[in-house]
Amino acid sequence: MGKSLFETYFSDIFETDLITEILECGKFMEVEVGHILASPNKITQAVPIILSGSVKISKLDDEGRETLLYYLKGMDSCVMSLNYCLNPNQKTEISAIVEDKTILMAIPAFKIPFFFAKYSSWRQFVFSNYQKRYDDLLMVVEDVLYKKLDERLMKLLEGKLQLSNSKVFFLTHEELANDLSTSREVISRVLKQLEKNGKVKMSRNRLELL
Repeated sequence: MGKSLFETYFSDIFETDLITEILECGKFMEVEVGHILASPNKITQAVPIILSGSVKISKLDDEGRETLLYYLKGMDSCVMSLNYCLNPNQKTEISAIVEDKTILMAIPAFKIPFFFAKYSSWRQFVFSNYQKRYDDLLMVVEDVLYKKLDERLMKLLEGKLQLSNSKVFFLTHEELANDLSTSREVISRVLKQLEKNGKVKMSRNRLELL
């Protein structure tokens, strides 16, 4: 199932020989919400290629505060993990946590430099993912500079809606605060105002987008 799914998704993107190598060395995985794919201060063992679902990539600062970097979805890979594979002694600075049930192919880290040197389609895939993530980070910077917090929060929730296809989210104010690099108290105040304006409905650890 996993191999045929991978071939279906990537037959028009990767060379046949590359697909064969990935299927030989890679590990097909189905992972549930909350599964940790990567955590800080670890050596990268594998790079995921997402077939379906979503994975949140974030970074902790020196004080332990989390900053959302981007989300991975279908046919994405994590450029941070790819970079760590090209610098094998470098420990990760990111966390990667499954947000929705996810199907992926995990490729051993030691294979990445060989793929990069051997296959033009792999290089194109990596550069395309770098461009996506660069665009994502530019958007984050623009949002922080030019958008009010309530607008950023609604955009975050609408993004979660697109990823999960559900208007109901089971998450805490603390998790939303981490995603937006602010405090739980601030998020609580903003959510109360959004609820008053008829945009969301709240209950304990449950949030509905109206």
